[in-house]
Amino acid sequence: MKVSPSILNSDFSNLAEVIKFVERSGADMVHLDVMDGVFVPNMSFGPPVISDLRPLTNLTFDVHLMMQHPDRLIDAFCEAGADIINIHLESQAPIDSTLDHIRSLGKTAGLTIKPKTPAQAVFPYLDKVGLVLIMTVEPGFGGQRFMSDMMPKVEAVRKEIDRRNLTVELEVDGGINADTALIAAKSGADIAVVGSALFKSDDAPALVSSIQSIT
Repeated sequence: MKVSPSILNSDFSNLAEVIKFVERSGADMVHLDVMDGVFVPNMSFGPPVISDLRPLTNLTFDVHLMMQHPDRLIDAFCEAGADIINIHLESQAPIDSTLDHIRSLGKTAGLTIKPKTPAQAVFPYLDKVGLVLIMTVEPGFGGQRFMSDMMPKVEAVRKEIDRRNLTVELEVDGGINADTALIAAKSGADIAVVGSALFKSDDAPALVSSIQSIT
């Protein structure tokens, strides 16, 4: 299982050190939560911060756009250094054309669904994405409790990906630690977004390694 640490609950006054911490942990990528204060009731950062962080690491930038109109800034996030650009199905973006645009720029297109959105809602778009993110908390804030009742949704999306023989990774985000990552992996998840559990851990490399060893 891959590990994508979310820096949302890290020390924003020293993000350069945060990136170094993520690298030292042995994680596979960095999860960057972009919030606009409209789609979710919180704000974080945008392309300029991602652009400043990009020279600090070669890790994949897994950019999660919790935005009402992500389509308006796709070019900016690409130019800033995003590798994966993940939009919400529930946003007001034209989903098909936005995913096409992300792909045309040579980036991996991702599609995220909130807890109340059914698994079947992503099925029409599976041939246009390289990643599906299933939220295991309500998006907008870190440190929330893992919603185990999202696992049937993970299983349903995994089954459809496999049935169609697609190369699409399945990511989970929210309340992820070593125990809940195992639950998610058993349901078919490939990538775990880990936030609070990692930054509060006494041994971040051990936590990352324990999740990566899950098969």
